[in-house]
Amino acid sequence: MNFRQLDPQALGRTDAYKLFVTCIVPRPIGWISTLSTTGVSNAAPFSFFNAVCSDPLMVMIAVGKRRGELKDTLLNIRDTGEFVTNIATADTAAQMVQSSADYGREVSEFSAVGLTPLPSVQVKPPRIAESPIQIECRLEQIIPLGNNSTDLIIGRCVLLHINETVLAEDGLVDAARLRPMARLGREEYSVVEQVLHYPRPHL
Repeated sequence: MNFRQLDPQALGRTDAYKLFVTCIVPRPIGWISTLSTTGVSNAAPFSFFNAVCSDPLMVMIAVGKRRGELKDTLLNIRDTGEFVTNIATADTAAQMVQSSADYGREVSEFSAVGLTPLPSVQVKPPRIAESPIQIECRLEQIIPLGNNSTDLIIGRCVLLHINETVLAEDGLVDAARLRPMARLGREEYSVVEQVLHYPRPHL
């Protein structure tokens, strides 16, 4: 087999990024809802997102800058210490993508893209009613990464809300019922609809 060797430094930041995000696929999407100190609700999707700890439950979001400026999500989490992780699904794909638009800080994506806010229980930011899974989170820490380009947000999960329609008989989430969205490269997405089962081997 022939392999092409590519040096990220030689490619340059933009081209290296475009290539990198076509390699690491699919990436789960955290649809993060926050609240500003002035009460403006925000919702934005992030594909540099995942679960990172099981005791206690924690998630991470890597938030890059937009044209050198901090994004509303980072500012809101830094200022309030709270957020909600909502799971985007095939049914909410269009609204999720639209919420990634560069709205002004005074604009609520809930209103702009037609999302329904639900009150949270342990944190102040609203949940996204259209999402079947919503996880209330409190800020654990923010870690600067790279050349002052990205901030890694670690959040502790304090309360989970799961719509019964996506639960299987064993009480766990059924991925085929959930149909979560995933990010690919370019302007491409995927949806989990086929699930393969491989029992873990016991030696």
